Amino acid sequence: MASPSIQWYPGHIARAETQLRHQLDRVDLVLEVCDARILLASRHPCLGRWVGNKSRVLVVNRRDMVPSVARSCWHRWLQQQGEAPIWCDGRRGGGSKALLQAAVEAGAALNARRQRRGLRPRPVRALMLGFPNVGKSALINRLVGRRAVASERRAGVTRSLQWVRMGGQVDLLDAPGILPPRLQDQQVALLLAICDDIGQAAYDHEPVAQALLQRLAHLTAPHVEEPLGRLLAGRYGITVDPQVPHRWLQAAAHGHTGGCTARMAQRLLEDFRKGHLGAIALQVPQQSPQG
Repeated sequence: MASPSIQWYPGHIARAETQLRHQLDRVDLVLEVCDARILLASRHPCLGRWVGNKSRVLVVNRRDMVPSVARSCWHRWLQQQGEAPIWCDGRRGGGSKALLQAAVEAGAALNARRQRRGLRPRPVRALMLGFPNVGKSALINRLVGRRAVASERRAGVTRSLQWVRMGGQVDLLDAPGILPPRLQDQQVALLLAICDDIGQAAYDHEPVAQALLQRLAHLTAPHVEEPLGRLLAGRYGITVDPQVPHRWLQAAAHGHTGGCTARMAQRLLEDFRKGHLGAIALQVPQQSPQG
């Protein structure tokens, strides 16, 4: 099965990237948010060049959606790369205290330097940056304890930059999800589509669902907590081998969506994205971004 071609760079992202470049000089700290299910694929390839020498914290969101063993493997691997990730669950607020503490500590270091130069202290200016729909706005709402910014589980909700005050210690800049103008690696683009971290206008559901089925059929620990073949059979009542994804979709559509494979593909993707298929890491350490 040929992989679908996936590209998505709507006008609001292009405008936001231009605005972002103007704001970066004002920012003290960058909170890079990525998706735990596709940790490598959801890290922006240009971020290091944009940020330069500014302080950066890696925030891995949706920790609840991957197995604890996969989380431990990633944590050790990232520490070996010199990073100290903060694992968060934007829906329930897990990790938000650690994230706030990291921002406050960055502010304390900033104001110590300002004091040595004879300047008055001020709140740390933190930018929350990442691909679309990795959960940035939900994390901000958890941090401030109210619905300060719009947050939905789909790409493209945040369309402009917005500053949010967190007490008197941190000013947070919420930015729209930023994608590269062209996704050169189509396997990375496919992972973003599977996890809904790219706009749905960029792809057709059926080939993406078929690609997900093929991946699920081959996953073992630490990617998953239990064999997915059995889970798929139990949830959908389908005994067709998911390694033959078009036949699986046809059989599932016959039983669940009146024979409509497009609707069945969308249902399968939504079940995965909502965690109904269990905790699944599509990437684990020591793999290429293709997973």
